[in-house]
Amino acid sequence: MLLPKKTKFRKVRKGKNKGVATSGNYIAFGDYGLQSMTNERITSRQIESARQAMTRYIKRGGKIWIRIFPHTPVTRKPQDVKMGSGKGNPEFFVAKVKAGTVLFEMKGVSEELAREAMRLAAHKLPVKTRFIRREDA
Repeated sequence: MLLPKKTKFRKVRKGKNKGVATSGNYIAFGDYGLQSMTNERITSRQIESARQAMTRYIKRGGKIWIRIFPHTPVTRKPQDVKMGSGKGNPEFFVAKVKAGTVLFEMKGVSEELAREAMRLAAHKLPVKTRFIRREDA
């Protein structure tokens, strides 16, 4: 699972996640990519699950790049705790993803294989996605 080695602040506020991506919205490394079409927070578990689905499908063929990283900590309060008494402890990390962000890239496999692997990965994610080729972007 992906998580940062060190963070500047232990707890952060939610903030807004609106608009479209201005960076990370193109294919940089591979030939095929999976691009998000909605704004959402993607957990490190979801990223890892999608990565496993893709690598298992392509069976050691080709290369996969993960273009997002979960930097933001999310806090949770324990169950059956009364309101007040401060913010909870960090439980997991998320990547804030905007519409247009390229989530994964792939190279060294056929388009049909890449398309199916990306489809399987997309089922693991909470965002609407689309498959893109280097020529399209």
